[in-house]
Amino acid sequence: MDDPWSFAWGLFQLWIFTVLFLIMLPAMFGLSLGVTGVYIQVLVQILEWATLRIQRGRREQPIVPIPLPNGIIERACGSMEDEMGQTDRQTDRQFHLGDVIYFYKRGLESIADDTVTQRFSSEELASWNLLTRTNQNFRYISLRLTVIWGVGVFIRYCVLFPLRITLAFIGVTWLVFGTTLVGFLPESSGKTWLSELIHLTCWRICARGLSATIQYHNKENRPQKGGICVANHTSPIDVVILSNDGCYAMVGQIHGGLMGVIQRSMVKSCPHVWFERSEMRDRNAVTNRLKGHVAARTKLPILIFPEGTCVNNTSVMMFKKGSFEIGGTIYPVTIKYDPRFGDAFWNSGKHNMVSYLLRMMTSWAIVVNVWYLPPMTRQEGEDATQFASRVKSAIAHQGGLLDLAWDGGLKRGKVKESFKEEQQKLYSDIIVSENGIQPPTL
Repeated sequence: MDDPWSFAWGLFQLWIFTVLFLIMLPAMFGLSLGVTGVYIQVLVQILEWATLRIQRGRREQPIVPIPLPNGIIERACGSMEDEMGQTDRQTDRQFHLGDVIYFYKRGLESIADDTVTQRFSSEELASWNLLTRTNQNFRYISLRLTVIWGVGVFIRYCVLFPLRITLAFIGVTWLVFGTTLVGFLPESSGKTWLSELIHLTCWRICARGLSATIQYHNKENRPQKGGICVANHTSPIDVVILSNDGCYAMVGQIHGGLMGVIQRSMVKSCPHVWFERSEMRDRNAVTNRLKGHVAARTKLPILIFPEGTCVNNTSVMMFKKGSFEIGGTIYPVTIKYDPRFGDAFWNSGKHNMVSYLLRMMTSWAIVVNVWYLPPMTRQEGEDATQFASRVKSAIAHQGGLLDLAWDGGLKRGKVKESFKEEQQKLYSDIIVSENGIQPPTL
């Protein structure tokens, strides 16, 4: 009986040593021992081999379907006027029955492959990453590939998953107790320094719990105090990714349960902006509180995701204008995940928070690039909607993401009548301008 207990005690000591000294302490100081980098390089080589093997298997098995990289249909990228101009349109002609074909074609395209709702499902992969099958049915190819997948399952669930759970528990526990204790200190520069240190170290530990490999670009453009950081939104862990390189004041609705405990402890040491459900419905109350935060130039930059919902790492959808009515300097940030190592997108309609986090902790890793864009301010004569659109376009361009004008609220609601009226007005303007008719003035 002594030998099994001695062996178990030895394993426990090795586990504690690995967690505390090889992962936690380097993470607290923002250091890396290079283990994650080597792990990612090995993964890249395995996935490249798997891709080649799958491609060869497709050639050997012609019945295996080849996934389409851009959806099931090919769309025209021009505007309504450009696409309708491809027909034989005469200068002195009013409505032509052939114009109906354009709207008929666009309607069928939306039914077959809607460009909006597909942004709320997992990003398609050109080849299987031995982890998730996304929306494609990658079939059996070879015994060797299956064996490697089985070994990967053992490593992810029996080695990495327990380690990541341990780190996440330590990080969250430390965050709750650390911020609570700091909250008892009187307001001073020392309290601010301790609060930022605790937030930074805890988020770094949580990031190591996801095997996150983050590459930050253009650090000279990092958000400054008194400003507003806006970013595209793919996942709840966007907060963890950004907070590894700096501290932010969070904005959001007050929750119950574990999330509520974390929120209440964090706000004791740092000026986060939490709202009651009733306040969130009062737009003026929200705007006034955020304006008051920005006016205090010594407070941390506010972190806001103007899309209001998670989008699947391929696009940026319409930014709500409320964040751009506050004033101050906007610091745009682009976040782009590498889908080969794990699907970071949170499909809230399909997975709850617990199941989503379990999927994240059993993935290969989280590999992400973050670009800090030059600060932007509202130009003269530019309204909040135009400013939001300009910032959104800059974020999308930097990350190679699609710049979509649709509201992310369509994830749960129907198309607003104003969107339909906008398309009707656009077509009306085309007809009016081609016939030299002046629109009526009010």
